[in-house]
Amino acid sequence: MPKFNANLTMMFNELDFVDRFAAAARAGFKGVEFLFPYAHDKAQLVDVAQRNALQIVLFNMPAGDWNAGDRGLACDPSRTTEFQDGVGQAIDYALALDCRRIHCMAGLRPRAVNEEKMRETYLANLRFAGRELAKHDLQLFIEAINTRDIPGYYLNTSRQAFDLMHYAAVPNLSFLYDCYHMQIMEGDLAPTIERNLARIAHVQIADTPGRHEPGTGEINYGFLFQHLDRIGYQGWIGCEYRPATTTEAGLSWIEPYFEP
Repeated sequence: MPKFNANLTMMFNELDFVDRFAAAARAGFKGVEFLFPYAHDKAQLVDVAQRNALQIVLFNMPAGDWNAGDRGLACDPSRTTEFQDGVGQAIDYALALDCRRIHCMAGLRPRAVNEEKMRETYLANLRFAGRELAKHDLQLFIEAINTRDIPGYYLNTSRQAFDLMHYAAVPNLSFLYDCYHMQIMEGDLAPTIERNLARIAHVQIADTPGRHEPGTGEINYGFLFQHLDRIGYQGWIGCEYRPATTTEAGLSWIEPYFEP
């Protein structure tokens, strides 16, 4: 049976962020993820998660100035110190929130930096982050993102990600397989996941076009969930979609997968 968690950055946006935890629990979720926790007090997040019996599954390490257009720092050689400081901040929050998984956004391709230097910087930053997280038994993730949603993003396909993971040689590094992004960039979802299952430790979902609930677009999620069960996927499935109307109005798709 698939194990779903709610992405509180995208879901339950009718409510303030802290109030989304209770809404997710009422809807039947046992876990949550979100992009960034850093604007919120750690103790407050711990309290609201515990009160609602929710596991915090995943969040991102600091990604620069999001409002100014930053989408990560890992491939930019001019921001290595900032990246390393962000690793420390992410670890601090992860330990407080008892979250074992941290996603490192690759960032936008910096201007006037050649491909070799970007790759070298990215690999070095992954190795640094992996070493620091390993000291606390934390897992590092990378994710490929489509070129329509974030033009200029450094990491775009699973093939590129798996190649970089091979050369990074970071024991606690895994791939976050986002079905929405990968359907846009490469398709062939089920065989790709099965072939690379040992390197995939988190899956995210949204349908396309629109990035709405499963069942609103072209991806056959009924088949895909059965496929994940068949091949033995044991991780969480993060619901990182934008509800077409309100979150609660669009949750009928998930009811068969929740225990009564």
